[in-house]
Amino acid sequence: MSQTSLETWLAAHPFLRPLAQLTAGVDRAAGEIEIPRIRIPSWEEYAADYSDGVPLLVSSAAAVDLTPAGRVVLALVERLGSADSSIPGLARLAAGLRQDPQAHGRLAAFLLGEESIDVPSPGLLRYLGWAAAARYLAPAVGAFASWRDEDRWQRRYCPACGALPAMAQLVGEETGRVRWLSCGLCRTRWRYARTHCPFCEVDAHRAATVTIEGEGGLRLDYCESCKGYLKTYDGRGNEAVLLADWTSLHLDVAAHDRGLQRKAVSLYELGALVPARS
Repeated sequence: MSQTSLETWLAAHPFLRPLAQLTAGVDRAAGEIEIPRIRIPSWEEYAADYSDGVPLLVSSAAAVDLTPAGRVVLALVERLGSADSSIPGLARLAAGLRQDPQAHGRLAAFLLGEESIDVPSPGLLRYLGWAAAARYLAPAVGAFASWRDEDRWQRRYCPACGALPAMAQLVGEETGRVRWLSCGLCRTRWRYARTHCPFCEVDAHRAATVTIEGEGGLRLDYCESCKGYLKTYDGRGNEAVLLADWTSLHLDVAAHDRGLQRKAVSLYELGALVPARS
C-alpha cells in the first residue's frame, strides 16, 4: 500500500477534520510545556513482575513515578484555557482542578483507571491526561520496548499501562502473519497470539472479519463469542495515521451498527457519535 499522509486521509474523510484540528491544537500546546525527565526503571528489579504479567506502570518494583505526569496534565489544561480554547467543557474542568490542591497526585491514579478525582468532564480529562502523560512517559516506554522479550508477555493487556487494546496490526513475516496490539492510552504496541480474542481469549474458531472498502487496509476483526472488536490495520508503513485511533472513529460507528462492542477504553466520546440502543 502506498504511503498515506494525514492530509490525504482527511481529504478522503473530511468529517474527521474538526477532530484533527483539536488533536493538532492539543499537541501544539503539549509541545510547549517543559516535560520533567523520567527515571528509567531498573529492568533487573522489574523482571520478575514482568514475567508474572504485572504492567510496568503499576509495578512497585519498576516504581515509575506518575506524579510529574499529573503536573504536566495540569499545565496542559491551563495552557489550553489561557489560549481561549473553544474546547467544550474545558473552562469547567480547569476550574474544578484548581479547587483540588492534590490534583496532580490524584491524576496519576486517574490515568490508570481509578476513580480518584471528581471533576466535570472526566472524559475530556482522560483525553488531555494521556496526551500529556504519553510525552512524559515516552522515554521509559521506549526503553521498555527495547528491553522486553515479546515472547514472554503474550498477554491481552498492555504491558506498559495494563489497558485493553484499542487497535491491532497484522504484519507479514517469513514465519507467517504476526499480530501486534496497540494501546489507545500510552501508545505501546505488543505482540499477541494471532488466533485468540484479546477480550475473552477464545480461539480463532469464533473470530470473523468485516472488510470495508476504501479504508486504507483497515478492517474490523471481531469475536463471535463476546462481540468484542478490534480495528485492524492489515499492512505496514502507515502506522502513524492508521493506528492513531481517532482517524478511524467512523469504524467504531460501523462496528456499533453491527452490534459489536468496543471493549477498550476510548479517549473520545463515542457516545456522542452513535445513538443509544433501545
